[in-house]
Amino acid sequence: MEALVSVIPIVLLFVLMLGFNMSGHKSATITLIVTLLLALFAAPAMGLISKEFMNENVAAVVGWSVVEGVLKAVFPILLIILMAIYSYNVLVESRQINVIKDQFTSISDDKGVIVLILVWGFGGLLEGMAGFGTAVAIPAAILIGLGFKPMFSALVALIANTVPTIFGAVGVPVMTLCNEVSPGGSAPAELVNEISGNAVLQLAPLFFILPFVILMITDRRAIIKNILLAVLVGAVSLGVQYVCASFLGAETPAIIGSIAAIAAIIFAGKLMPKSKKEEAEAHHRAPERHYSFAETMKAWSVYLLILILILVSGTLCPPVNGFLKSNLVTVAHLPVIGSTFKFGWISNAGLMLFLGATAGGLIQGLSFRRLMVILASTLVNLRKTVITIVSLISLASVMNYCGMISAIATGLVAITGSFYPLFAPLIGAIGTFVTGSDTSSNILFAKLQANVAAQLGFDPAQTNWLVAANTTGASGGKMISPQSIAIATAACGMQGKDGAILKSALPYAVIYIALSGLMVYLA
Repeated sequence: MEALVSVIPIVLLFVLMLGFNMSGHKSATITLIVTLLLALFAAPAMGLISKEFMNENVAAVVGWSVVEGVLKAVFPILLIILMAIYSYNVLVESRQINVIKDQFTSISDDKGVIVLILVWGFGGLLEGMAGFGTAVAIPAAILIGLGFKPMFSALVALIANTVPTIFGAVGVPVMTLCNEVSPGGSAPAELVNEISGNAVLQLAPLFFILPFVILMITDRRAIIKNILLAVLVGAVSLGVQYVCASFLGAETPAIIGSIAAIAAIIFAGKLMPKSKKEEAEAHHRAPERHYSFAETMKAWSVYLLILILILVSGTLCPPVNGFLKSNLVTVAHLPVIGSTFKFGWISNAGLMLFLGATAGGLIQGLSFRRLMVILASTLVNLRKTVITIVSLISLASVMNYCGMISAIATGLVAITGSFYPLFAPLIGAIGTFVTGSDTSSNILFAKLQANVAAQLGFDPAQTNWLVAANTTGASGGKMISPQSIAIATAACGMQGKDGAILKSALPYAVIYIALSGLMVYLA
């Protein structure tokens, strides 16, 4: 009964978005209100509130949970979304997006090749460096600039933004997972490498299936070509990521794996024979323009500067990273719930996106005043997304502190018994669906997975395999997380179409999580 009551917000969100086709900001707001009512009245009556909060006023616990949710939503998630879309709008305003468009289409006449480079290669690279929605917002926006339909752009970006999220934002999700199950909260490198490698192995079939699905959505007629390209890209991505994960740790698999995938896709695109239709289109197309090195650098200056800033400010450059993380950091201690909120004003990816986009815009000939007008306009256009994200993060925080997420997980453990490994990824997926974050899901459920492994009598290797299943499933939940969908609607100019996007992505997410469960259970 506790689990059934606790799952009401998740079910309600699905019903409003899918059943009633309600927009994301309205669905999220209504679900937040219902969650608050359940937390205030049902949770205390059913004993869901954690023991550490039993002596606290329930209204105070709920209130401070909302405060934490709002802070986490704005810093850094909304900040990063705003700056990611701002960076694209700068390219549109300077018209340099046309140069990027020409250069992408010059790689290959095959639309599948172009789409795969953007969402699987470039998107994976962004996820590995920055995370927090950049890998959905920027590739989807570029696809629309290349002439693809908004719904298509949103769907392929969401499907691709799954596997890399395990190692997103320079390995933070996996390192967090390992720290949660390690004595003293600090995981040794050997454990990080083992669990990182386990996660890649659990997703092995999806390294081949996802590129194939993306290619088939792009062009259903080129089945043989799609199979060959998916096998090549999948093999390169899987091989490189597994080696990096097993020997280098969690920081680099998504970054190096995505760069290798881009190289493989370009190589395949150059070798692929053109169909008669593509040859006809190429014949009637205007002569291809060749851009000088200076023109190319100018067009790509926004993304190149963002890439450089994120790499230099990240853990790949420890001295700079250490300085940024130790200066201009706001620390807020939230009473009652005992939480500490930290935000680094000069160390967050949102600032790097802003600096890169603004400096790139100046290089491309826009004035600083014009750039600020673009930023303000972007913020105004994202007002519904702001409501959606704030509501979703707040309800996730309330569900966490009021024991609702824990009750859902415990209920699933009780129901599944010895078949639990089959459903272990589902736990992680639920965590990401509610919180929108692979990292948050790992914080919520890492210890649960380890405790279940102990109850089932698993040895250390089996325990680490089951712990890895949490982040494996969490990456699948990312595809249909309302937060990810809100980012996609914002990037594609589809405000109010959250339900339609969710309906399109849901079957792929179900298959993703089911395959993950089978891999975890059978192995």
